[in-house]
Amino acid sequence: MGLSPILPTTRSESVRGGRPQVRNRRNSTAPARFRFPAQITDVDAPLRHAELFYLQKQIQLQTPMVIVLEDGEQVDGCIEWYDRNTLKVRGKTKTLIYKSAIKYMYKLGDVGQ
Repeated sequence: MGLSPILPTTRSESVRGGRPQVRNRRNSTAPARFRFPAQITDVDAPLRHAELFYLQKQIQLQTPMVIVLEDGEQVDGCIEWYDRNTLKVRGKTKTLIYKSAIKYMYKLGDVGQ
């Protein structure tokens, strides 16, 4: 004997013979899922590998970097570590930067613009 789920009943169910309604998620008022820009799809996998290789190389060589943020602020320092969404930069202070806030970055000795 199978078990059926216990669903709350509404007044409209009792009128239609007690058969529960199944809501369509497309008509739901729930907000759509937010997807971080740093999340990667299968199509972007080669770009993700290039990013990881570049960051790992800069960490190993302790390369002084300039990170320019979307609002124009510049953060100078060496990248200590990274994850999918953030970079940790050691400069005058240790700073955690969201990747989505980065406009571009370059090595300290290079021209940045």
